[in-house]
Amino acid sequence: QARRISDVKADTDHTSFLTGTLSVKEENEVHLIRLSSGGSELICEGLFSHPSEIWDLSSCPFDQRIFSTVFFSGETYGAAIWQIPELYGQLNSPQLERIASLDAHTCKIKCVLWWLSGRQDKSISIDEENLLVWSLDSSRKAAQVQSRESVGMLHYLSGGAWDPHDVNAVALTSDSSIQFWDLRTMKKENTIEHPHVRNVDYDTKKKHILVTAEDESGIHVWDLRMPKFPSQEFSGHSHWYYQSTSSTPAVTKEFCAIPALVKLIYGWGCMTWAVKCNPEYDGLILSAGTDSAVNLWLASSSGGDNPSKSLVELPNQRSNPLVNSYTDYEDSVYGLAWSSREPWIFASLSYDGRVITLSHPSVPSKLQTLLANFEFVGIYTIYSIGMKRLFAASFVCELDAIQISFMNSRRKEKAYPKNTSDTRVDDLIWFPSPRALST
Repeated sequence: QARRISDVKADTDHTSFLTGTLSVKEENEVHLIRLSSGGSELICEGLFSHPSEIWDLSSCPFDQRIFSTVFFSGETYGAAIWQIPELYGQLNSPQLERIASLDAHTCKIKCVLWWLSGRQDKSISIDEENLLVWSLDSSRKAAQVQSRESVGMLHYLSGGAWDPHDVNAVALTSDSSIQFWDLRTMKKENTIEHPHVRNVDYDTKKKHILVTAEDESGIHVWDLRMPKFPSQEFSGHSHWYYQSTSSTPAVTKEFCAIPALVKLIYGWGCMTWAVKCNPEYDGLILSAGTDSAVNLWLASSSGGDNPSKSLVELPNQRSNPLVNSYTDYEDSVYGLAWSSREPWIFASLSYDGRVITLSHPSVPSKLQTLLANFEFVGIYTIYSIGMKRLFAASFVCELDAIQISFMNSRRKEKAYPKNTSDTRVDDLIWFPSPRALST
């Protein structure tokens, strides 16, 4: 089981990700995963024991060996800064080194934040009631609270995001609002009254743009210069859930003919857990949720102060903002991460411990054409945390051609190439093994 995955931004030589497990009975681990140079294999470069269940994990943006975790020990929540040993590849059982413990919290810790736009000797930790700014000294293996502010008992915090355009600005999410704080004064500067926000992310290329994921209302894009209403809204992730009681009627054909009644009695769950803005291309947004899917959205172009590469200024622009929904998952998807090194690649993590990376097969200069002309273009690479190895495959599916290849750690074989100039590919069945596909 796992919930969190993070891009290793400081690794400029490889496309790397860190992920951690969430197991109550078994020993928990941190996996350092790298994508092969050809993009066809996920390789576990490092496997490190972690003392407790990992509920949050974030890689340091300026040192590839440093990362933070929020963990649960069975009684209390804690947070710490860790360092991967320098020669971990040459050690039989490499151990993580705890640089500092963020132990000033008295409430349930939600997350630890790093500033993504430069080197900072600070980090932020957020619990249900407090915002803390830490001063870090990795050489002395110490962390001290630089400032602290309580948000009060009426607003339980659920997370936050550090503004990549302003080192002194942070957005905090609570059960009823989005709060914007100035770290210099530790004062709240603004508030958007908006309930049930689960996740938030800033657009790294354009100022004033924020994306939120919510329980009931899906995904919203906000222009913070006009925060009264969201500038865009996407449907998010939703699914039916069933709670049986002695008085709950059976689901029959006649009963399902009244959708409003079904929703009232059985429930319609909208659980969008994570959103991530692309670090390079304006308008590309990832979302994930409990419907066992990852959605790629293409938001319309919005105003901003910084020029960026845009995917939306196309002569034949899509009317549907949903570029694609990736559904090759068997469990809820909680973790998402774009690659900073190769921003056309992203990784997703489902609760059952499967890491899937997807990359567009063309270079970024052709990405606009691909999104405009193909219903689906992608390459899957799957890594199982439980099996600690690559076990499944990659495929490319265009409108009129399929090319599939299966790999594992022992062999690589092309299972089924097919080019059909007169056939439209509408669906692709995922087989359990290359042998089954060949038959």
